Amino acid sequence: MEGALTLRIPLSSPDITDAEIDAVTAVLRTNTLSLGPKLEAFESALASFHQMPHAIAVSSGTAALHLAIHALGIGPGDEVIVPSFTFIAVANAVRYESATPVFVDIDPATLNMDPASVEAAISSRTRAIIIVHNFGVPAEMEALMALARRHHLFVIEDACEAIGATYKNQHVGSFGDISVFAFYPNKQITTGEGGAILTRDSQLADRMRALRNQGRYPSGDWLQHAELGYNYRLSEMACALGIVQLSRLDQILVERQSVAERYDKLLVLNPLIERPPLQIKHRTISWFVYVLRLSSSLPIGTRDILLDIMIKQGIACARYFAPIHLQPAYQSLHQAQHAILPVTESISQRTLALPFFNRLSEDDAESVVSSLTSAIAEVSAGQKE
Repeated sequence: MEGALTLRIPLSSPDITDAEIDAVTAVLRTNTLSLGPKLEAFESALASFHQMPHAIAVSSGTAALHLAIHALGIGPGDEVIVPSFTFIAVANAVRYESATPVFVDIDPATLNMDPASVEAAISSRTRAIIIVHNFGVPAEMEALMALARRHHLFVIEDACEAIGATYKNQHVGSFGDISVFAFYPNKQITTGEGGAILTRDSQLADRMRALRNQGRYPSGDWLQHAELGYNYRLSEMACALGIVQLSRLDQILVERQSVAERYDKLLVLNPLIERPPLQIKHRTISWFVYVLRLSSSLPIGTRDILLDIMIKQGIACARYFAPIHLQPAYQSLHQAQHAILPVTESISQRTLALPFFNRLSEDDAESVVSSLTSAIAEVSAGQKE
């Protein structure tokens, strides 16, 4: 998205301090760069933060999703209910195990999966629901968990964009059978590349630890593999970085909330922009991105024109999200399912993510909004001619 142009304001930027650099450097001065004490410490910190007994650090959020689905025994002939308005890894991980993702629509307020749409999609082949907390906004957990219990379905929480968010004072990632997190550089905290899995089930935890390490269990030696596994380990350097980042999470979330509030004030008077809510009842938001919606009064295609204008001005913006069921990799599956997702398809054409990170300055935020306002005026004037 950022292309070859020189961007004066990037879409995201990791917040790395000397403490993180020192922690990583200290690991590099040891002989243990993988499967060492930093891995155990990072997992312990993640588990403690979420009040969960087991955490398994892995190489990415996608790896975490894949291990969750595999460990639950989901496979050919099974269906897993997922939102289409999310990152494509959610559906890809289901297909890795030859199961079928069944796409459902979203709630127009939270942009998370709509419980009524989920209930309508449940069939005799449904094994699980992947509940995604889009953009750091907690999904409607009470209704979704009740559905899962009533139909005896597994719940995988995708909290890759939502670490630190809460639903009714409980951290997301502590509701489902398994939950997953991601620590890519654009996330609230980062390990460079990386992810994690949380669960209360000790047997699942043991199996996923083995699966991430080529199917090795502690009872065997390095060349003894009990089952087909994967190379989904997370390095000691990444874990050292994650430990410091996690220790700073509360302050990071405060800073990101402040940036969201700054944008909200700057955009409040523009009638052609619908701002994301700053507060939602019973939930605290962990701000991952700032995604606004353009007014439905603007013609289809306006968003993409604005995106091009902003990037040419050196300001990175992005589409969040392109519906999975309409993407080329899913055309055949979409044709087979005939998914009708009106809210997803309407909203996805009008969403625009603005530059968003902890240290976005007031001047840069004002510059972003000024450029966006001018671009909207320019496009609107051209459309009237």
